[in-house]
Amino acid sequence: MTKTLPANPYNILLVEDEDSLREALKLNLSLEKYMVTAVGSGKDALKAFKEEYFDCIILDIMIPDMDGLQVCESIRLQNDLVPILFLSAKSASADRVLGLKKGGDDYLTKPFNLEELLLRVEKLINKNQRIEHSGEQVSEFTIGDSKIDFLSQECSDTKGNKHSLTKKEVMFLKLLVENKNEVITREYILKMVWGYNVFPTTRTIDNFITTFRKYFEPDAKQPQYFISVRGVGYKLVI
Repeated sequence: MTKTLPANPYNILLVEDEDSLREALKLNLSLEKYMVTAVGSGKDALKAFKEEYFDCIILDIMIPDMDGLQVCESIRLQNDLVPILFLSAKSASADRVLGLKKGGDDYLTKPFNLEELLLRVEKLINKNQRIEHSGEQVSEFTIGDSKIDFLSQECSDTKGNKHSLTKKEVMFLKLLVENKNEVITREYILKMVWGYNVFPTTRTIDNFITTFRKYFEPDAKQPQYFISVRGVGYKLVI
């Protein structure tokens, strides 16, 4: 495991088994003033993750010990917030979708443009920082008899039962709360919550809304808070 000298408040975990590429990426990330911990295997990645806090993880999929998908799943069991950027030689749509389903926030295929990678890392970190700052400003929100606690990532349903919320659920709920009583298009939801205009499918949004209705609506079949606008999107009516 190698680490650059501290020069930036943002800390990156770089997981890449190809020595030359790992060193090149570490150097260029360091030139951008990031702190970088660079490892070459899945086991070393999990060890590093347990030992310190990271603002972003760049994770190659084809690595020794355990592949990047398995590493991502293990990390997501402990932390649902840290942005994960997958690197992979596999460029098929199915591989990209699988990576995102496993918990990745972004997916970049090899060979890639270095400037594009640096921009994606910057965007992922900035996006996550905005989410955290938003959480500080809007820590709680009440919907009917239910309450959302953005800081603990929990909510109480109409019966008083508590539920843990995933990162994407928190992001989606914040977006609805910040734009309450206004229609939000499906395309905008995909862009702001998932960062993609194509993936996931809009059916995924419907599934999230179904879950929210189960939690917050007195009658999920006749919603009064989470309203669908046919052919456009959704709005939270408060």
